[in-house]
Amino acid sequence: MAIDFTPDVMVCGAGCAGVVAALAAARRGAKTVLVERAGFAGGIITTVGLPFFDGIARKVDRKIVYRGIGLEFLIKMGVCKPGDDTVYAHNPVIRSIERFKILLDEMVSSEPTLQVLFHSFVAGVTTKGDRIDEVIVANKGGLQRFRPKTVIDCTGDADVAAWAGAPCETSPEYMPLTLHFRIGNVTNTPDLRQKARDVVVAAHKEGKLKNYYGPGMSFMFANDELYFHAIRVKADPLDPADLTRAEMQGRRDAWTMYELWKENVPGFENSYYITSGPYIGIRESRRLQGQYVLTEADIKEEKKFPDAVATGTWYLDLHPNYATTGSANVKPGGLGGLDGYQPDHYDIPYRSLLPKKISNLIVAGRCHSATRLAQSSSRVNATAMAMGEAAGTAAAMAREVKKSAQELDGRKVREALDQIHAGPFNG
Repeated sequence: MAIDFTPDVMVCGAGCAGVVAALAAARRGAKTVLVERAGFAGGIITTVGLPFFDGIARKVDRKIVYRGIGLEFLIKMGVCKPGDDTVYAHNPVIRSIERFKILLDEMVSSEPTLQVLFHSFVAGVTTKGDRIDEVIVANKGGLQRFRPKTVIDCTGDADVAAWAGAPCETSPEYMPLTLHFRIGNVTNTPDLRQKARDVVVAAHKEGKLKNYYGPGMSFMFANDELYFHAIRVKADPLDPADLTRAEMQGRRDAWTMYELWKENVPGFENSYYITSGPYIGIRESRRLQGQYVLTEADIKEEKKFPDAVATGTWYLDLHPNYATTGSANVKPGGLGGLDGYQPDHYDIPYRSLLPKKISNLIVAGRCHSATRLAQSSSRVNATAMAMGEAAGTAAAMAREVKKSAQELDGRKVREALDQIHAGPFNG
């Protein structure tokens, strides 16, 4: 199959934001190329193994706040039905990550103007004036040069934006990285969670674990299989050597926990280690310094924007780089003095997806323009999907009216999203 090296839209990264951005652009008829480093789409859901749709609904009443392609995923996965206004939880779960991979394959393959390239790394960009001229991709074809009209950066790390010269920022310390893992053939007992937690606390005190969380554990996929959110690795995800170390440490820590539980906790004696995510999960790295910077004050005040294109509803969720334990429902927050602040819902403006200096670039997902604390809420899966849908829609609109993404009126983007029932939540 011939590759289109001059697409209307090029989406870099097929995570939660990217796969939705590509679908949205293609559905408006834009010739779209989607490139992804993994062999499948889905981002943190499939590459890390986190099956939650955080941010799809308000916590207070489970009212759905994002009704676009992200909700379409949940309907197709059997989590809810067409026409539902609520879901069973504010962060519903898909019960099969492998089935979700196949669903995404089917959906991207069904769009005639969308071409997908897996095992393809965005490796660099060239610019001319205020535009990205080329996006360089490394894959089995070598170094390939694309010349898209509009680029959507869904790398999570704002790689394209940074390489193109768009202002970005980082933090002196990043939230910890987390590897998710699963253990099978576990017998549930009344004190299983407490005993597992006691073992982890003791291992940390003895120096067998540098860090840990919770552990968060649930029989999510089967009644004899435990899913774990328990690993915390302090690292710099923008440093290739440190990211490599983090991957190794995460795997080692997960296996250490498994061995200790198997030896010391009744219910684990006949268990086996199933898998860990192919990649360790990254919560933050670069953030765009864009046309508008979303702040924690905006979230607390639930500020309204005329160019709102997405809705956030997750709490301010900064994970600390130290061990946390407690009750069975341990909160992962812990920094910034606003631990766990829960908004009802808030607007995310189109301008927070737009960089300074680069006219044909849109950013979506956790690297959009926000303060560190605000990003701790807006970074989650379903909210990233909503931003991706806005970015893909805007990129296709730019093609239609022969303007740059920067020249588009964000209010018009909002109107276009409202027409497909994917716009911001209106209460």
